[in-house]
Amino acid sequence: MIQSPTVPTQPAIRVLFSADQIAARVREMGLTIARDLESRTRVPIFVGVLKGACLFIGDLARATPLDVEFDFATLSSYGSGTSSSGNVRLESDLRNDIAGRHVVVCEGVVDSGQSLAFLIDLLGKRKPASIHVAALLDKVPCRKVEVPVDYAGWRIGEEFVVGYGMDYGERYRGLPYVGVLETP
Repeated sequence: MIQSPTVPTQPAIRVLFSADQIAARVREMGLTIARDLESRTRVPIFVGVLKGACLFIGDLARATPLDVEFDFATLSSYGSGTSSSGNVRLESDLRNDIAGRHVVVCEGVVDSGQSLAFLIDLLGKRKPASIHVAALLDKVPCRKVEVPVDYAGWRIGEEFVVGYGMDYGERYRGLPYVGVLETP
């Protein structure tokens, strides 16, 4: 007799911020960033931290009524777990020279601060005109390293979030909302 494969139990996901709430907040953030950067002579560059900021950076750029350029960096510190290992690795670097440029680092979520501190240090050595940080979610209670978050969508607690680009083991990135992953 052929047995069908067992289907793993799906964890529950509690909606924390709906797609409409995210869209409204990202619009507000884009307008604030535009006000802060509009007098700058050079086009600002948005640096997306992949993969968690993949949806956020696009929506934020569309919500910012300025011409902006994009670049991306890939960092790794999570692996497949739910907490940072503390060992940050640069997996892919920027393609553009940022010397003299106004940089807005776009993060889906700032957690321990270790990855962001690593990236700010790396970018700072390249002599940008300024570095600002925009994060959809700022998990202040989880901070191990103090880092600036200039533009935060929301400050949240220690809950593990997925959706809107953020994942658990590469799953749930495509959810149109941000949810809390609750263990079954």
